[in-house]
Amino acid sequence: MFFKEFEIRWSDLDANRHLANSAYINFMSHTRMAYLGQLGFNQKSMAQHNIGPVVFYEHMYYFKEVFAGKPVKVSLGFNGMSEDGMFFEFEHNFYDSKGRNFARCQMMGAWIDLKERKLIGLPQQFLDAFDSMEKADDFKVLTKTDTRKFVQIPMDLA
Repeated sequence: MFFKEFEIRWSDLDANRHLANSAYINFMSHTRMAYLGQLGFNQKSMAQHNIGPVVFYEHMYYFKEVFAGKPVKVSLGFNGMSEDGMFFEFEHNFYDSKGRNFARCQMMGAWIDLKERKLIGLPQQFLDAFDSMEKADDFKVLTKTDTRKFVQIPMDLA
């Protein structure tokens, strides 16, 4: 399992002086991109293929408050991917300096063609990189149906 360690900065705190919601999101995205960078997914390689990641949802579960003063670790678990690599699912767990799990996030995303602005499967070199990732015990091959399990429909004001 991949871990990234973070120091909680003053700017990561909210009005209650504990880790702010936005900091959780930032720590998770930094963890994902750090790991993907090790696999060859970086700004240069994504630009060469004209792709970028998009997030469909991030479901957060908070178990305990965490405060500044000691480092925290964020894990990355690979929970699912579609056969063409278009859709992916990760799980992040947050641990305090004693290894206690204080939060979890389940997230799903996809890859987008940055010119066409539509979802796209991954080139073979990226599929091969994902193949090398350690998979969660409950890893699942995703389909488009999995992206609709939390059906939400936009409701415009006008």
